[in-house]
Amino acid sequence: QVQLVESGGGLVQAGGSLRLSCAASERTFSRYTMGWFRQAPGKEREFVAAIRWSGDSTDYADSVKGRFTISRDNAKNTMYLQMNSLKPEDTAVYYCNAVFGSSYYPRFDSWGQGTQVTVSA
Repeated sequence: QVQLVESGGGLVQAGGSLRLSCAASERTFSRYTMGWFRQAPGKEREFVAAIRWSGDSTDYADSVKGRFTISRDNAKNTMYLQMNSLKPEDTAVYYCNAVFGSSYYPRFDSWGQGTQVTVSA
């Protein structure tokens, strides 16, 4: 299983921006459709965005469309999430995982430690 490490979170005011990174341990990363998920306190983990292995197709949850941009650099085994116009409701721990299926089910059972994003009003 590919090991994934998330980074780039932090505390930001509403309207601000952050860029998250997801670094993979293996070059097999480039074979997978990848996704970002988030989990807010007291809530279930939810899908945020996905990107095809080739980078030529992306998809987003309605709540982040137009504000977040997912991208990847297969040469660096890294995926990114550019988050703009952040809102307090974006506050959560953000995770990455490979995904499959039209509903973007997480592929790997094991998750990384995630990266905390906190947006103040």
